[in-house]
Amino acid sequence: MPTNQLRLPRFAADGGISWSWWRKLSKREWTIAAAAAAAALSLFLLILSPISVSRTFTNTNSGVASEWVPFTPLSKAKENSAFCLDGSVPGYHIRRGFGSGSDNWLLHVEGGGWCSTKSSCSARKRTKLGSSTYMEHEVQFFGILSHDPLQNPDFFNWNKVKIRYCDGSSFSSHPDSEFKNGPKMFFRGQLIWNTLMEELLSIGMFKAREALLTGCSAGGLATLIHCDDYRALLPKDANVKCLADAAFFLDRKNIAGNRTIESFYHDVVHLQVIIKLHNIYLTYVGSYFHCFFPQEFIGYIKTPVFLVQPAYDFWQIANILVPDSSDPHGSWLRCKLNIFKCDSNQLEVLHGYRNSMLKTLSGIRQNLKVGVFINSCFAHCQTWAAETWHSPTSQNQQQKTIAESVGDWYFKREAAQHIDCPFPCNPTCYHRDLTFG
Repeated sequence: MPTNQLRLPRFAADGGISWSWWRKLSKREWTIAAAAAAAALSLFLLILSPISVSRTFTNTNSGVASEWVPFTPLSKAKENSAFCLDGSVPGYHIRRGFGSGSDNWLLHVEGGGWCSTKSSCSARKRTKLGSSTYMEHEVQFFGILSHDPLQNPDFFNWNKVKIRYCDGSSFSSHPDSEFKNGPKMFFRGQLIWNTLMEELLSIGMFKAREALLTGCSAGGLATLIHCDDYRALLPKDANVKCLADAAFFLDRKNIAGNRTIESFYHDVVHLQVIIKLHNIYLTYVGSYFHCFFPQEFIGYIKTPVFLVQPAYDFWQIANILVPDSSDPHGSWLRCKLNIFKCDSNQLEVLHGYRNSMLKTLSGIRQNLKVGVFINSCFAHCQTWAAETWHSPTSQNQQQKTIAESVGDWYFKREAAQHIDCPFPCNPTCYHRDLTFG
C-alpha cells in the first residue's frame, strides 16, 4: 500500500476491542459518548492526514458547505427547437452575483464525452448526458463556481452559471443529421447553445463588465469552439476570456500504433453533421473531424485563453494512449486506474505522452494571451473541485494554486505559464484513484 493511504485501526470485528459496554449506557450518556467518539475520530484523521507525499483521492468536495442551486429549463427551448438528444428541454443552474461582482459572469460548461454511433447516442438518451429528465433538480457549486471567497478568491461574487450538457457534440451538432427513420434523436447542440446565450443575455449578461467562459473536458472543448462567438456577444469594453480544463485532447497514435481517437472523432462529426464548428475553421484545410483537436485551431482563437491540463490526464491515457483495443491482455488495466500501479516501462510511455503534449503546446505558449497550468497529476477536470481548485492543501506550482494562477492571468497581475516537472515530482498533487470508481 502506498504511504499516502491509511488504514483505520482494527476493532471488534477483527477480534480486538469488545463493544458490549455500550448497551449499558443511558440515552443521554449514549449521545455524549457518540459526540465524543465523532470528535476523537475527526482529530485522529486530522493528525494522520497525509502531507509528505503525493495524495490520492476518490471523492471531491466532501466537507465543504455549499447551497443547493436549482435547475432552470431554457424558457425558449421549444420555440427554438433546442432539445437534448431525447427531445427533453435543456437547461442550466444559476446563482446570482453580488456586490462588486453583480455585473460579472462566469459560465462553466459541463463535460461528459461524446456519442459517435446511433447505438451510443440512443443509450446516452437514457442518462443525464442525453436527457434533462435524468438530471439532478439541484446541484452544489464548488471550486470555480463557489461563492466562498476562501475557496474562490477572485470570482466568488460573480454571477455563476453551470451549463448542463445533453447533446453529445460539445454544443456543435446540427439537426440536418437527424435520422429520417428509426428511433428519434435530436442533434441540436448548436441550437441549444444559441438559445442558452439568448436567455443569459436577456437576464443581465448583456451588460457584463467581466466575463469568463469555462468548461471541463467535452465542456472545455465547447468553450474553445465557442470562445470567440461568446466574446462577440458581450460589450466591446468588457474583459472577456476563456478557460478550458482538461480539454487539450492530443491527436496521437495509441500504444498499438493506431489512431483510435481520430477514428472516434471522425464518427462523431460524421454522425452529427458538425460541418461548421466555428468560423475559425474556415481557415483550416483538411478533414473537419481534426477540428475536435484544439491543437489544430487554438491558434486562430482571438480571445485570450487559459489551459488547465494535467500532463497525466487519466481520460486521455485510457481513451487515446491505451484504449482497450490496444491492450487485449489487460496489462495496462491497473496502471490506467492508479498511476502508482504503473511499472517502469509503463511510466516511460506516460512520460513520452507528457513530452508530446509539451511539444505540441510549445508554440501555443509563445502567444502572450495564452495562460497555462500543466501539472504532473493523474487527474482529469480540476477546476470544479474545491480540493484541486483552491484550498489550503491544494496542489500548486511555484506556490500558486490553479485558482491563483487563473486569477493572475485574468486580471493581468503577472504572467501565468506554469509547467510542472514529471511525475512523481510534485508532492502537492491529488492523484485520482479510479479503482473504486
